[in-house]
Amino acid sequence: MSLRTIATLVFPEVMSLDVTGPMQVFASANVERMRQGLPEYYRLLLLGQELAPLATSCGIRLCVDARWQDIPPATLDTLLVPGGAGVETQCRNTALLAWLKATEPKIRRLGSVCSGALILAAADLLDERTATTHWADVETLRERHPAVQVEADRLHTYDPKDSDAAHLFTSAGVTAGIDLALALVEADLGRAVALTVARRLVMFLRRPGGQAQFSALLPPTSSEISRLGTLLEWIPAHLADDLGIEALARQAHMSPRTLCRLFKLELGIGPGRYVEQVRLEMARSLLSGGQTSIATVASLTGYGHPENMRRTFQKHLSVSPQEYAERFA
Repeated sequence: MSLRTIATLVFPEVMSLDVTGPMQVFASANVERMRQGLPEYYRLLLLGQELAPLATSCGIRLCVDARWQDIPPATLDTLLVPGGAGVETQCRNTALLAWLKATEPKIRRLGSVCSGALILAAADLLDERTATTHWADVETLRERHPAVQVEADRLHTYDPKDSDAAHLFTSAGVTAGIDLALALVEADLGRAVALTVARRLVMFLRRPGGQAQFSALLPPTSSEISRLGTLLEWIPAHLADDLGIEALARQAHMSPRTLCRLFKLELGIGPGRYVEQVRLEMARSLLSGGQTSIATVASLTGYGHPENMRRTFQKHLSVSPQEYAERFA
């Protein structure tokens, strides 16, 4: 089996996480396959204009594997265009824009991360297409490229069921590039591998592309987790209710045994552990907002008494709710 080449464009002042976040997802997918006794699936490349180390916006230097102008586009499976402070210069790089325009029809997938959408738009690749970008660059994209159908409040536009959106797509700011990469891995290697990679990277949940850029809790949709989707969307709105296994099984219209089996199969953890994670995530979000008392947070998230919440915070975060609020509010 030949490796699929995933290339990422790099340039001076690129956002380092736009590059390394998605690339790590693909690298971790290779690791998971090797753990299963399977060969690597992806080959990773960094493409730059010159064969010289370049500084990212945070000062970290990246080593370029090849010059983009020397790469036959047909040898690439997927090309990602990241964002960062250097985007404005690249939007005026006529040689790069011409190469991207010529490359687009010859590769399977072309996508952007964060403000990299501005580069694709400057290459006239997003006209009459739905696109998103980092929330801070939405108005710039709209003003410069009125033919682009900009949707500000979503994580990415990749859709494997839509041939156009599976070929050319965009994603929102920084960590949304990781969600995009996980969606690409899921399309290539299946949901189980994508969920395993997400767990390895200590992501709470893999977020679907249609989710808002600003959400405290981002549950999978029913189309992504076949029989649990509706229940997982229901849980965050009912954290103060009885969320024991029996109650969850009734809500999901299945037996407790089937419910436990599906949670293990789809999420890798039991329903009790999942509820604990959602309660903790919601409590952290409310405390970070700085507008809600600890007692109220404990009540809203189903802990009942603040002492119960304190024990959970100590167990998972090694700090008390009060300390957490003081640090992050």
